Amino acid sequence: MKINSSNSLLTVPTGPLKISDLPPKRVGTSSKSTHLSLIIPTYKERDNINNVVRILSQLLDESIPGHYELIVVDDDSPDRTWEIAQSLTAKYPQLRVMRRQRERGLSSAVIRGWQAASGSVLGVIDGDLQHPPEVLMQLLRSVEEGADLAVASRHLDGGGVSRWSIVRRFLSRGAQMLGLVILPGVLGRVSDPMSGYFLVRRSAIAGATLNPVGYKILLEVIGRGKVDQLAEVGYVFCERKRGESKVTWKQYIDYIHHLVRLRLSTGRVGRLSKKVNFPIGRFLRFGLVGFSGVFVDMAVLYLLSDPSTLAWLLIPSKIIAGEIAILNNFFWNDAWTFADVSTRQQEWHQRLKRFLKFNAICLAGLLLNVLILNLVFNFIIPNRYIANLIAIAIATIWNFWMNFKLSWRVTDVK
Repeated sequence: MKINSSNSLLTVPTGPLKISDLPPKRVGTSSKSTHLSLIIPTYKERDNINNVVRILSQLLDESIPGHYELIVVDDDSPDRTWEIAQSLTAKYPQLRVMRRQRERGLSSAVIRGWQAASGSVLGVIDGDLQHPPEVLMQLLRSVEEGADLAVASRHLDGGGVSRWSIVRRFLSRGAQMLGLVILPGVLGRVSDPMSGYFLVRRSAIAGATLNPVGYKILLEVIGRGKVDQLAEVGYVFCERKRGESKVTWKQYIDYIHHLVRLRLSTGRVGRLSKKVNFPIGRFLRFGLVGFSGVFVDMAVLYLLSDPSTLAWLLIPSKIIAGEIAILNNFFWNDAWTFADVSTRQQEWHQRLKRFLKFNAICLAGLLLNVLILNLVFNFIIPNRYIANLIAIAIATIWNFWMNFKLSWRVTDVK
């Protein structure tokens, strides 16, 4: 992969989020080898980017002059942060700038920056000065002493947060505890798995296909990389002086989603999924969506048929409730379970085609459910509840597999 010269914007890498063993060839750069490539992901940081680049350049010019690069990866900020950063390249020759216009998200921005980087050590630091730049030299020293991964931690001696509210502290600790329950083999290795400030050897993550959700790229590095030796350095998370915070409730939801995805794709569960060639993670998402459909079905049936509400006849009420539940399930499966396919087929007629297939398969699944219930109850297990559970399980697998193979598949892409 070739990258443009430092005087222009870096080409945004495409394809899988995978780091190569060898750095990309860059036209028009010096022959000096790059030791450290530090990614600065930004979004609406025009008030901070000048200071960040200035301070980092001063630190690195003193310690490894000419053997580093700073790569600003901006997600097409409306305040044109990327343009401000690009104007600094004449003053700071080690600065590169990438403007992403088709992708969004901090984690993927970091990985795209690493893909364009030429360093043997890859890192990330916030673009808002909440990560103290002076800690960078301690992290780099840890890597040079043999660590595959060096993490800046708020939970070691000398670490902490400056002025966080009780609610934010509670949410941060709660998220960490939840992570230890879901993914102890990853989060248990570091004191601050939520950290977004770290350095990693290229060799530790080269070749691994990364698949992050949200902001917590460190989870992906530990979970999918080859990290043997790990070091931590304490730091105080500073309050933002300029710009606006990016922390929202969506970040916490993305974090949980990321934990579940890693849990299902790594370790014994992940190995089992690959061994039997069955998409376990996708199946569990399909199951959760189906579970939500049960509540939708029950709620609509109550509103339509209960004597205290509309008091409609039971059969038409059940038909409407079932169809609304199917619509609910289709919406969530299209947006979540099979999002990787549906995003490539967004025309209305493509969605309609998927919905009609989904509806037909679900109706066939209902007939299969009734058939299996009768067979199991009458000939195998004379217990209506156990027989019903078996019928539901088989019908769920039927619905998932048939929709996986027929409803959500790439057949019409421009």
